[in-house]
Amino acid sequence: MFVILSIMLLYSPVNVYAKPTEDSEQLRLQDMLMNMLAPYIQKDLQSYYYPNIIKDFGPHVTPWKIEIIQTKRAQHFRGFILDITFDIEPTDGGHNISIGKDRMTYRVSYGPEVKLINHTHLETYKYPPD
Repeated sequence: MFVILSIMLLYSPVNVYAKPTEDSEQLRLQDMLMNMLAPYIQKDLQSYYYPNIIKDFGPHVTPWKIEIIQTKRAQHFRGFILDITFDIEPTDGGHNISIGKDRMTYRVSYGPEVKLINHTHLETYKYPPD
């Protein structure tokens, strides 16, 4: 399923990187991909950077705070190993206050297999006091 959505996303005639102003087939496919990948992203964010800086709660990932930066095939034309890079703003999970910004690249392949291949923490936002 991931592979089919990723391929359709790659070959959609609408620019993936433009900010959408209305619903479209391409946008629905992108949103389905975000829904499927959000649990992987959340698990990886909770395992890597954020446990070291936030003790009271874990980072929460919402699909509308994920922006696709780049998609590409990892191998050759029509190869079913794809790399997808996202900018993500995890939130506190309660009030949806953004707590930082990260860039993550996943390799998605048939199976489906989803593997984090790169994570860069870009910024930590100051969390408002109680």
